[in-house]
Amino acid sequence: MGQAQRRVGLVLARASRVLGEEPFYHEFIEGLERMLTPAGVSVLVKVVTDRQAENETYERWAERRRVDGVILVDLAADDDRLALVDRLGLPAVLLGAPSAASGLPTVWTDDAGYAREAVRFLAGRGHRVIGHISGPPSLVHTRLRQQGAQSEAEALGVTVVQAEGDYSYESGRAATAGLLPRQPTAIICDNDLMALAALDTLRDRELAVPADMSVVAWDDSALCQLATPALSAISHDVAGIGEIAANAMLDAMAGKPPAVYQAPLAHLVARDSTN
Repeated sequence: MGQAQRRVGLVLARASRVLGEEPFYHEFIEGLERMLTPAGVSVLVKVVTDRQAENETYERWAERRRVDGVILVDLAADDDRLALVDRLGLPAVLLGAPSAASGLPTVWTDDAGYAREAVRFLAGRGHRVIGHISGPPSLVHTRLRQQGAQSEAEALGVTVVQAEGDYSYESGRAATAGLLPRQPTAIICDNDLMALAALDTLRDRELAVPADMSVVAWDDSALCQLATPALSAISHDVAGIGEIAANAMLDAMAGKPPAVYQAPLAHLVARDSTN
């Protein structure tokens, strides 16, 4: 059909409760649409519960020619989606590490480097034991953040203790409670929701932030800025990442060779939750 009929598909395999609460993908989609809509391309978003349902969606979309390309997020180790989209002939753009992208166009954020920056920031303020509440360990970006945090801790002579969540508020509460017996004086959380959960859990335990515990969030948002105390955060231009992914998608749909697209640089914003 005409150019106005072109569509880009984005499948999110996450619990709907997390997706409804977490600002990241709302901002990312806003950035996508900002660039794709003027080019006559719409964004088709589908939320599914697991990776199998995600793969079935790509197969159905390809069979029915519903989309002209897809954006892949939450890359896993040995991710079978890379071979699948190739077999289906779907142009694809990946949000993730170029080392795991199998030659697909990639929008890259330096997860390991920003984790090192967060540990360096806290160690510079005298923290010797730092908790890190990560996302699911099956995800490549989780492993990169864990490795970055651990390598920086070793270089600085401090300790990072790990706990895992799934980006939900509930998992953040459970992970924070699990870290407390290991006596960290600061906690890095891999998204804003888990950081809010950490604040509430510490308040319930009558631990003052930042006097007793400093907290840093990954993904700055209005939630971080409005929290009490306001959360220090690694601030990404998420809508800007969406814009870059959209341009990478337009390049892929036009048949241009794959490239690595650098996401806008993030920076750590210090607020009242750290001392």
